Amino acid sequence: MNEKINNPDVRFGFGENWNRFLSVLDESSILEAEDSLKEALKVSSLKGKSFLDAGSGSGLFSLAAYRLGADRVFSFDYDPQSVACTQELKNRYFPNVDNWKIEQGSLLDKEYLDQLPFFDVTYSWGVLHHTGDMWQAMENLVSKIEEKGFLYISIYNDQGRASRVWKKIKRLYNICPVPLRFLILVPCTIKLWGPLTIWDFCKGTPFKRWREYGKKRRGMSAWHDVVDWVGGYPFEVAKPEEVFNFFYQRNFNLTQMITMAGGHGCNQFVFTKK
Repeated sequence: MNEKINNPDVRFGFGENWNRFLSVLDESSILEAEDSLKEALKVSSLKGKSFLDAGSGSGLFSLAAYRLGADRVFSFDYDPQSVACTQELKNRYFPNVDNWKIEQGSLLDKEYLDQLPFFDVTYSWGVLHHTGDMWQAMENLVSKIEEKGFLYISIYNDQGRASRVWKKIKRLYNICPVPLRFLILVPCTIKLWGPLTIWDFCKGTPFKRWREYGKKRRGMSAWHDVVDWVGGYPFEVAKPEEVFNFFYQRNFNLTQMITMAGGHGCNQFVFTKK
C-alpha cells in the first residue's frame, strides 16, 4: 500500500459523521436507499447477485442491498469508524447472517482488492474522490467487476476555480481545531443553503427543502451532508467526459448518467462491463 497516498497530512474523519448519522437513521431512509439502487440499476431486486460496497461509510447501502435480496454482500472502508458503523447496522438488522462480510481495506491497496472475488454489482458512491488518488482507485476497482456487471459510482463535478476554492476550504476545516470549526461550517452552510431557505420562506414553506432533503438524497440528512461536503478531504474532481472516457477505454458501457450541470456536488454514473 502506498502510505504517502493513504495517509495524507490531512484527512476528514468520515466515520465520525456517519456514526452521528446512524443515530437518526430510520426506516424511510433505508427504503429511500433501496429505491435509489433499484432506479439506478433498473431492477426490482438483487436476488441472485453479489454486491460490493467499496467505501461503505455508514453501511446504509450494504444494508439496502442485503434487504433487496443480494446473495452475497461485501463491505469495506478505509476508515475504521466507518467499518464500525457498517458493522453496527449489520448487528441491528441481520446479526446472524454469514453472507454479509465487513472488513477494513483501501481502494488504493491493489493487493487487497486482488484477493477479493468478482461482483455483479459494485457500488462506490462519493468515495473514489476522497482516496487521495482517484484515478488509481478507479483502476484498481475495475478488476473486481464481473462480466456484464454493474458499476455505480459518483464523482465530484469539476467546477474549475470554484472546485479549487472548495479544496482550500476543506483543508482549512480539517486543520482547524475542532472547537473552532463552526467558524467555517456556519458560513459554508449559509452559502450552500441560504438562497434555498430564503426562497422557501418566500413561498410560505419555511425549511421545506431542508426537512425533506433526505427523501431525495439517498437517506442522507441535510446537516450530515453539509458536514460531509465541507469536511470531505482529500478532495478530487473530474468532468463527466473524463469519467466516461476512462471507463469506455476499459470496455464499459455507460447506461445512466446524471450530472450537476456545472454545479457543485456529484455526477452519477452507472456502467456495465462488456
